[in-house]
Amino acid sequence: MSRVGKMPITVPQGVDVAITADQITIKGGNGALTRAVSPLVIITKDGSTLTVAAAQDTAAADAMSGTFRALLANMVNGASKGFEKKLNLVGVGFRAQVQGQKLNLQIGFSHPVVKDMPAGIKVATPTQTEIVISGPDRQVVGQLAAEVRAFRPPEPYKGKGIRYAGERVVLKETKKK
Repeated sequence: MSRVGKMPITVPQGVDVAITADQITIKGGNGALTRAVSPLVIITKDGSTLTVAAAQDTAAADAMSGTFRALLANMVNGASKGFEKKLNLVGVGFRAQVQGQKLNLQIGFSHPVVKDMPAGIKVATPTQTEIVISGPDRQVVGQLAAEVRAFRPPEPYKGKGIRYAGERVVLKETKKK
């Protein structure tokens, strides 16, 4: 069995877990997350711990048990604490602002770039050059941050663009005569 799949998941106070035959729902302070349960895994709840086991003795079931355990741990963390990604805008005149459920970016194009936010995701701009994306679903938060970054990824000569907080951009040397 997978080493990751063997570890139990502790469910904190204030988080409710509902397991049915084909799906699992986790509700917490940040929202509710639902995921379809694979037929290759068995999920059991003992008090405040969740355990995932392979339903069959196959390599696919073993791999799925580790994967599903990681997905459940992310769901529990998201429902209780939530996830957040920070982005920085680097460039003269680059700025971002939130207008309702829309993120308005001015990133050097002749027009502003407007990105609609899905339900359940919060976007904040503490400063004009910072974007904070937060929500209960780790996959949605990461995907949304990647989509915003893809509007203007950092270019390798001056480093201008949208980058993750803490991301190190290696600059190339310019062409010499």
